[in-house]
Amino acid sequence: MIRIGQGFDVHRTVSGRPLRLGGVTIPCEFGLDGHSDADVLLHAVIDAVLGALGLGDIGHWFPDTDPRYRNSNSAELLQAVMRHPDIVGWRLVNLDTTILAEAPRLAPHIAAIRRSLAQLLDAAPEQISVKATTVEGLGAIGAGQALAAQAVVLLEPCPIVPSAAAAAN
Repeated sequence: MIRIGQGFDVHRTVSGRPLRLGGVTIPCEFGLDGHSDADVLLHAVIDAVLGALGLGDIGHWFPDTDPRYRNSNSAELLQAVMRHPDIVGWRLVNLDTTILAEAPRLAPHIAAIRRSLAQLLDAAPEQISVKATTVEGLGAIGAGQALAAQAVVLLEPCPIVPSAAAAAN
C-alpha cells in the first residue's frame, strides 16, 4: 500500500526576518511573517506528510495559538512529525515541491534546499524535487507581498526496526 499527500502554504513577506525555505536561510531583504519561522516549504511538506496518512494538518499539530511554537524552527517541527509513532512506519518514496515567488531568485539555492529536505526526511536528494516559479506579476505573490509553496509526497510502509533497548527486553 502506498499513500499520497498534498500540502500548500502561503505567508506574507515582512522586513526584519530571515527568509527560510526548506530549512535553508536565503539571503534576502525580507522574510516571511508567521507564528513560527514561517518556512512555507517545510509547512507544505509537513501538511503533505500528515495528509498522506490522514493525520490532520500543521495547524492541528502545532497551533499558532500555542505560545510553545512561537518562533519555532520548522525543521524541528518536521522532525517531530517524522518521529511520531503514526509516521515512523512509513518512508518517503519521493517528494515533489514548487515554491511560488517573484523574488528572490531561487535557482542558486535549489541544490541546498534539496539536500536539506533529504536530510530532514532521511532520504536521498534524488528522491526530492524542488522547483521555483514566478506568477508573472499576478496577485500578492507577484507583487512581492507573499510567497507560497506546494508539496506532494508518496509514502510507502517500511519495517520498523526495534531499538537496541527494546531488543534487549
